[in-house]
Amino acid sequence: MIKTISWERDTVVMIDQRALPHEERYLTCRTYQDVIDAINDMAIRGAPAVGIAASMGIALGTLNAPEEKLKKDFYRICDAFARTRPTAVNLFWAIDRMKSRFELECVSGPNLDADRVRRALVDEALRILEEDIVANRQMGDHGKGLIRDGDTILTHCNAGALATGGYGTALGVIRAAHEEGKSLHVMVDETRPLLQGARLTAWEMHREGIPATLITDSMAGSLMQRGMVNLILVGADRIAANGDTANKIGTYSLAVLAMENRVPLYVAAPLSTIDRYTRTGRGIPIEERSEDEVLGFHGTQTAPQGVHACNPAFDVTPNRYITAIITEKGIITKPFGRKIKDIFGDSAAYRPRSGPEVS
Repeated sequence: MIKTISWERDTVVMIDQRALPHEERYLTCRTYQDVIDAINDMAIRGAPAVGIAASMGIALGTLNAPEEKLKKDFYRICDAFARTRPTAVNLFWAIDRMKSRFELECVSGPNLDADRVRRALVDEALRILEEDIVANRQMGDHGKGLIRDGDTILTHCNAGALATGGYGTALGVIRAAHEEGKSLHVMVDETRPLLQGARLTAWEMHREGIPATLITDSMAGSLMQRGMVNLILVGADRIAANGDTANKIGTYSLAVLAMENRVPLYVAAPLSTIDRYTRTGRGIPIEERSEDEVLGFHGTQTAPQGVHACNPAFDVTPNRYITAIITEKGIITKPFGRKIKDIFGDSAAYRPRSGPEVS
């Protein structure tokens, strides 16, 4: 299994996704700022993986915080991580998990035991990692039945092991079907402008011997029209309470084309990606990234000097275009609003405390 991120000797080690597919190299983060830089620079990306990285980064930061400033530094570090990526709700869910553990440890005894608090935060970060891998495998088990023997599956961006703690969400479903012995083929959307499909998803599929063909983003509609795609599997960065889904830019276009061509589109995401307190997709904040990512690639300018570019990192697919949502607790079908509420139950509701206000 691809080792996306790990905790090793009080450092955070992660595969540097900027170097793939040409080089498999690892970053060792020794400070929480190193982890923040890795998130901002896309060395690690994908909603679940970013949440895991943030939890480990928070734990790492508190290891170096002096006892007399532990509480102040902890919340300052949490705030710093909350400013990194605004769209993926897993980030804020993970930060809130760390806050809850910190507050529990701080009130569990008459005196603050700084070492106990620090180790408890490391333990919580490792628990988040382990739970993510388990959830991904459960998603695979639930979703693999949607893939028939001989199917061709279209993916967008990278929702594999590299985007998670391991195994993957959308690619986890594909992996599970492949491991079951089903014959399948993956059409990999290149995913402009950072080519996460071409660089990362194609790398994962090739590495594991899963048949795959790389296509440009603009080919997808034509292939659907020609009957060459049986279903679409994508991940998610935030799912609103009504099922509207934010994912990598270009997902909405695929969804519209899929409905026109009667191709089912499935979203695979853990429950931590569902934000029940953002009522619809209109309340999901969309990250705007540097125009340099569109104007060139890997330091090479491809557009004329002086031209400006627009670069929203995500778009929102309205729930009417989504066939079903695959989670670790099962497959959610329409009506999404009621069934999302049912799958959580009132006691399990997650209300974000960190990050941008939602409506």
